[in-house]
This record gives sequence, structure tokens and C-alpha cells, in this order.
Amino acid sequence: MPAIESNDFTVGDVLKDFYSVPDYQREYVWGEDQVEQLLLDIRSEQADDPTAEYFVGSIVTCEGRRGRLDLIDGQQRMTTLFVILCAYRDRLRALGQPSSAAVDSLLATQKVDLKGEESFEVRLDLQYEDAGNLIGNLVEGRFPEPEKLTRSMTNIVSAYDTATDFYQREFAEDITAHRAFFGYLINRVKLIRVKTDSLARALKIFETINDRGVGLDAMDLLKNLLFMKAKAAEFEKLKLGWKSLVDALHAAGEKPLRFLRYVILSNYGEQKLREDELYGWLVKNELKVGYATRPLEFVSMLNDAVRAYINFMRGLDQHGRPHPDVEALQALTGKSTRQHLILLLAGRNLTADVFSALCRDAEQLLFVYLITRGNNREFETMFPAWAIQLPKIKTIDEYYAFATDTFEKRRKELAVRFLHEFPLLDMASLKKFQQRYIVAKLTQAVDIAAFGATSEGHRWLSRYCDSSASHIEHITPQTPDDDVRYEFGDGADDHEVIWSIGNLALAEAAINHSLGNKPYTGAEGAYAAKQPLKSDVYPHSQYLLTRSISKKISIGRNTAIDKAIAEFEQFTVWNRDAVSRRAELLTHLASRVWGLI
Repeated sequence: MPAIESNDFTVGDVLKDFYSVPDYQREYVWGEDQVEQLLLDIRSEQADDPTAEYFVGSIVTCEGRRGRLDLIDGQQRMTTLFVILCAYRDRLRALGQPSSAAVDSLLATQKVDLKGEESFEVRLDLQYEDAGNLIGNLVEGRFPEPEKLTRSMTNIVSAYDTATDFYQREFAEDITAHRAFFGYLINRVKLIRVKTDSLARALKIFETINDRGVGLDAMDLLKNLLFMKAKAAEFEKLKLGWKSLVDALHAAGEKPLRFLRYVILSNYGEQKLREDELYGWLVKNELKVGYATRPLEFVSMLNDAVRAYINFMRGLDQHGRPHPDVEALQALTGKSTRQHLILLLAGRNLTADVFSALCRDAEQLLFVYLITRGNNREFETMFPAWAIQLPKIKTIDEYYAFATDTFEKRRKELAVRFLHEFPLLDMASLKKFQQRYIVAKLTQAVDIAAFGATSEGHRWLSRYCDSSASHIEHITPQTPDDDVRYEFGDGADDHEVIWSIGNLALAEAAINHSLGNKPYTGAEGAYAAKQPLKSDVYPHSQYLLTRSISKKISIGRNTAIDKAIAEFEQFTVWNRDAVSRRAELLTHLASRVWGLI
């Protein structure tokens, strides 16, 4: 055969041959919307002109085993067309029509070998593990048990259900209309089939076709590029390695392209690299990355990176173990910020003390940007430039020198603005996890200063962020009653008072029910019925910062505890001036906690 054949076929003609989707290929991922859109497009074209041809795209194939053609590109489309035909056949049966030999012949046929032995051959064979034998079962009219469905099988069943719903909705019980759609589908819907003499040539054609577009999936293009560069003997390991990578990202709900982009940014120092530029960058930097000469090693590196990446997202170290500094960083970022992962990926093999320092510096800078309303897009310029320096760092002293010129320098540039913004912060404008992070972090800092960072009860921020164990307490309640208004004076209902950092504290669940909407001190004895008052309850808190709001704590003389709370004055009355004064005190504490002084 010629090296490359290209022909246009109707769906009916293209399904006269037999196809396999190789086991190294991407699984079936089309969703309900894509299947529905294909059906509606075909139906719309048929309704406008039943004789007009409709083009649905191209497929790229190469010679496979047992007389089949391997689908290198277009398996999503081909699988969907195949499932649509299965659904059509079953729809006719549901309407009491006899089996259609024309449909059956497009789905499968009986083959006879040289010995005269007959075998049932399905025209589309999905060889990747996730597909099971679902296509064969659909052709035979059997369905798998729901609990046995893999991700790909679920998508295929969804495509079948979508097609069935389409037939019912569009044609109801009109047999003639059903048959007309089928006739249009197999006679007027066309594809271009490219057929090659080798896998390498097919992959090259796939790359050429898809590399011309914008917004295509660089992960799919990269996968095919790797198989094009790999030796045939490496295919099995490469397939398993790639599947492990994609499955891990899917299970974590993470965007594959963002992960791939962050890997490039963390390893090669590239800046301002968009997702739609990833594949072009990889092709251009083949020698730098090394995927062409060592594709297995490259996929192994990606798998190592994805394990660390997902663990960091969960607040764990790269090996999946609890880590107090990664945990605190994740408590700040939640799911809304990811750029710090560029640094953690680059620094994941640093010594334990250096990696911890890196996490703390990243946390401090991210928080300073949050308070000063800095543009997070700056991180995607700064962090890759910093990331390429990290693997060279061997000691904590070398790290401190690096941090002085990077993290610390940027924090100091924002220090004045931070000190102005923090006491004026509207906490209600932040997400709930950010509110909890701030109050928890300040509370934890005082406890660590008093009891030491080695105390298991204090080194983990999760102890303070656990919403089942503690709550954010509004000293002036969010819904003040007349007693609170009388005691507080002007401003008890003001949003800026209620949501000021000076008006917030952390209260464990054990005492939270005692606080409620009570006044602070019950001035002039007018609130005896509401005893105990808030000023009576706070001293019973296990958190030193909360305990010291209304009562001076003194344990010995010049002890660590005394020093930790020495700067915090106690308030005998709670009013607007008290809220403002406490906000100032917490700002001074914040400047130490987040590395501004």
C-alpha cells in the first residue's frame, strides 16, 4: 500500500472495515453535551436538506493486527457513532420492529477462517482496560452491572442513554422518521480516513493535524508525541505510566494542563507560558526536556511530580505524610490559589529544614498579597524565576541568603501597605476559610510563643482551624440586642465594627454556647440575668489570645507565657475604641507572624 492513503467515506462505508483502539490510547471521555451536540448537528443538517452531505471530521489509522486498522486519532468520534447505531437498533426493537440486517452488519459480522471456523467479530474493539468488553456487550444487547462500571464505561453508557433520549424526543414512535435519520447517518454523513503504513507515520500525521489549532489538549498531543518517540518495546510501560498519571489527576479533580504547565514552570524557569502554548514549547525544547531520547524517564518524572503535587494540595508533604508547614500553607490557599505549587514542586527534594522554611516563606508572601490586594499573576513571573534556584540550595544558610533576596525583599516592599490595610480589613469580604485561617493563625502564634513549637497540640494549625472544635467569635455579636447596644454605645450595629479583626477571636466549642449574644461586662449591674457575661467566659478559654481579652494572665515572673501575652492589654469595657485598639495590637502581632518585622 502507499505510505499514506486519504479517502472520504460515508459512515456506512467506513464501518465496512474493522477497527481497534490500541490499549495505549486515551480512554473514551466524551460527555453528554458532546454526544448530544453531534446528534443535533446531524439532525439539523438532515432537516435542512435530506440529500446534503455532512462532514464530521477525520480519523487517522494504521495497519494493526488481525486485519484491523488501529485508530490513532478519531476514536472518540468513531466510538460515539458506533454507540449511536447500537442505540438506534435497540430503539427499533423497543418499538416492536424486527432486527435490521443493515444495522447489524455495521456493528458486527460472522467471519470464517481457513479451517471453516466461524467467529463473531465486532467492528470496533476498544483494547484499553477501562473499556472492558462493553462494546461487545452493547452489540449483543447486554449491559454491565452499574457497580462494575469504570470511568470510560460510564461515559459510553451515558452516550448510549443520550442517543436513546434523542431518538425518543425527536421522533417519538414515528418509525419512518427513525429510519430516515438512520439512512441519512450512514449515507450522507462523511469522514475523511487517513490510512498509513506505520504507527510512527500515523502519529506524525496526528501531530500535524492537531498542532495547527488553538485550545487543543496538550496532554493528548504530548502522549502521542511520546509514543512516536518511544521504541515499540517501551509501549507497555509507557502506556501504564501515562494511565497512572492521568488517573491520579482525574481522581484529584485537578486540571491536567495546569499540572503540566506548573511542572514546566518549576523545572525550566519559563515565565508567562500559557496552557495553549504548552505543546509548542515542548516540541521546541525537546533537547532540554529529554522526552524524545528518554520517554519512559520523562513519564516517570511526571508521575513523581503528580504524586507530590496532589499531596501538597492536600496539605501533606511530597510522600503523603502530615507536615505542619504545608498544612498551614494549604489552609491559607484552599482551592483558590495554586501558584505556590510551582515552588513546592521545585523544592520538594530539599532538606527537611530548608523545605519547611520555603513553605513558611511562601505562606507569608501569599498572605501579604492577600491583605494588600496584590495581583497574584505576579507569582507566575516571580515563582518560576525563583524555582530554578532552589535545587542548587544545600544548607539552611544558603536558603536564608536566597530568601533575603526574594521573599523577604518583596515582603518588605509591601510592609507599609500591609500595616495600613490589616487593621482596616473587612473580614466579611474574605472567604470563610480565609477568615478562619487568619484568626486561627494569630491564636496559634501566641500559644506557640508560650508553649513552644514542638508541642504537638500547638504546632498543627488544623487544631485551630477545625470548625467542629472551635468557632470564630464576634465579641460584639453579629445580631446585637438592646443590652449590647446600650453597653457598646454608638456603632454596635456597624458592619465595620462587627467584621473588624479587632472584634474577632477564636472560641472553642466548649465555651461557645456560653457566649451567645451576651453583653461584654454588664456595666452598672444591669445584666445580672445574663450571667455569665462574655468577659467572664473568655478567661476559661484554652487559647491564650482569647483568654487575655478580659483577664491578665500571670504565671510566674518573666515566663514564656507571660512574655507571649505581655503586649496584650485587657479590656474592662467593649466599645468602638476597644475594637480599634485591639485591631492595632493584632496588627503588631500579624507583622511578626507573617514576617514583616
